Amino acid sequence: MGLSLGGRDRARTESSLEELALLARSAGARVVGTLLQERARRDAATLIGRGKVEEVKLRCEEEEADVVFFDEDLSPAQQRNLEQAVGRKTLDRTQLILDIFARRARTREGRLQVELAQLDYMLPRLAGKGVLLSRLGGGIGTRGPGETKLETDRRRIRQRIQAIRREIEHVRRERHTRREARQRRDVPVVALVGYTNAGKSTLFNALTSAGAVVSDQLFMTLDPLVRKVRLGPGRELLLVDTVGFIQKLPHALVAAFRATLEEVTEADLLLHVVDASAPGVEEREASVEAVLREIGAADRPRLLVLNKADRTPAERLAALAEARPGCAIVSALSASGLDRLLAAVASRLDLEPRRVRLGFAEADRRGVAAVYGAGRVLGHEVHDGQVVLDAELPGRAIERYREHLR
Repeated sequence: MGLSLGGRDRARTESSLEELALLARSAGARVVGTLLQERARRDAATLIGRGKVEEVKLRCEEEEADVVFFDEDLSPAQQRNLEQAVGRKTLDRTQLILDIFARRARTREGRLQVELAQLDYMLPRLAGKGVLLSRLGGGIGTRGPGETKLETDRRRIRQRIQAIRREIEHVRRERHTRREARQRRDVPVVALVGYTNAGKSTLFNALTSAGAVVSDQLFMTLDPLVRKVRLGPGRELLLVDTVGFIQKLPHALVAAFRATLEEVTEADLLLHVVDASAPGVEEREASVEAVLREIGAADRPRLLVLNKADRTPAERLAALAEARPGCAIVSALSASGLDRLLAAVASRLDLEPRRVRLGFAEADRRGVAAVYGAGRVLGHEVHDGQVVLDAELPGRAIERYREHLR
């Protein structure tokens, strides 16, 4: 069920409603119909007004639907009024997304972040506790902590929220320590970002052979995956696959997943993966940019990647590329364009090899060994207590050896 506030808003609402249907299917529901209501303003009691509520009720009876999904956030009172009038379980967009996240989270960190988002969403809605408790029978909207936490009072929920935040903070510190270790080794980090189902995990697998789960369902990747990509001797990077973004991504989820999303804010380069075959490319790009701004990653260097070239008509692909100078065009599924993409990444990260001659004291074995690890040594000579190395090093590594250049 969608709500459009005026004519200009209709196209965006229709797109968001289509996405809501995909979300519902990802949660395991079978979608039997959609409705769109146009109003000048939201109805305080039911969001959509009494007349539309009656239409929803009749449609549910005709289609034998047992759940109604709303594309807007509902207040506890609106949710209660709608459930009483329609006689069906009613869930808003945020509850549906939280349910999918509860299904998808695999690691302890992921489950903690989902639980935090669910509890943050639930806490201000405890006034409608009676209605919420009616959902304990199971099904969509009752997964995760929803099955066991609804009966707790505000104090216990706040205590649980604080405990989860402490655990997530511990995870955040561990991630920070690992990032510092990577920075000391000067291994650049490239993070994949983009709209959900843009093909990020397929691209991740194509570049790393990691075997990450791939599906056309939304939000298949919640827990970040990090793998090494070798471009040649001394030329390597770490590639990070992250959660996909969507329109109206709940703020509670962004806040809960902040520790995970720090991998994006600290990356040396973002690959913004776009499904070139999807409608509304510009709106999807804008949604991703909005989330990047919210998490503090708007200033990160990025490279736009038009993915699914194999599914996109040539004229459309050419038009999209012309409007986005410097973008990379790939098909992660067929592996076409990946060499050009990696070349562009290497150029942006200054990983292209450069020929240098370096001199070290013969006793400086650690320094000499570091050059062997950082690139490709082409010649090794010893003269009068000095080691002279001819080597190819990534451009970004040469500054470390500035005092040894000859």
